[in-house]
Amino acid sequence: MRWLPNWKPSKKKWPSTLRKRLQNSRNTAKVIHIDPQHPRADDIQAAADTLGQAGVLVFPTSGLYGLGADAFCGQAVRRVFAIKRRQAHQPVLVLLSGLHDMKKIVHTVPDYAQPLLRLWPGGITFIFKACGSVPVELTGGTGKIGVRIPVHPVARALVARFGSPVTATSANLSGSPAVASLTDLDPEIGRQVDMVLDAGPLAGGSGSTILDVTCRPVRVIREGRVSREAIDTVIKNG
Repeated sequence: MRWLPNWKPSKKKWPSTLRKRLQNSRNTAKVIHIDPQHPRADDIQAAADTLGQAGVLVFPTSGLYGLGADAFCGQAVRRVFAIKRRQAHQPVLVLLSGLHDMKKIVHTVPDYAQPLLRLWPGGITFIFKACGSVPVELTGGTGKIGVRIPVHPVARALVARFGSPVTATSANLSGSPAVASLTDLDPEIGRQVDMVLDAGPLAGGSGSTILDVTCRPVRVIREGRVSREAIDTVIKNG
């Protein structure tokens, strides 16, 4: 379903166009134009409040936009799956504000994986065994959870202010390309979220590297922003 039959993306006018599309849809999503480097505390608080009410928002995670929800709220996580049309068996990664948050969601960090944590913050997602308190929706029934500490100032401020892990799956329909600009945000996603944090066009590029550290040797599931060579170097040097 298109919101405005004659709508066409415009890089010059996209912020106001996005706002009009949301206002004219059945959704009441709020669009906040947020400074990507120095986000205002009020804007971050508004986004954190949305998360605290089982809301779902679009926000900048690194070079791409993601879908954020309270990782410990089953209702919110199920909304993320529905918005993305994601299969229930596919896990969803989460963002942490720092290493101190690991105990909230990770069962244990193997000794051999400890040196790899130096690759944070940045573009690498580690897969650990999940704590028993982690909603099964996040793990896809695997008992494992993907976690990352973000580098983007907005994502870091949001997770820190919320005080709990936040989902960060890409803001696209399953099987579709991830988006670095909100001009490319699928209308079906924009129509169903509660808030959009508009930080302007992002860097794009590949997503995070996904590294499973529940096995030894560790296994690269997807090579992205952090190279396999960088991982091998850390492992070698310990």
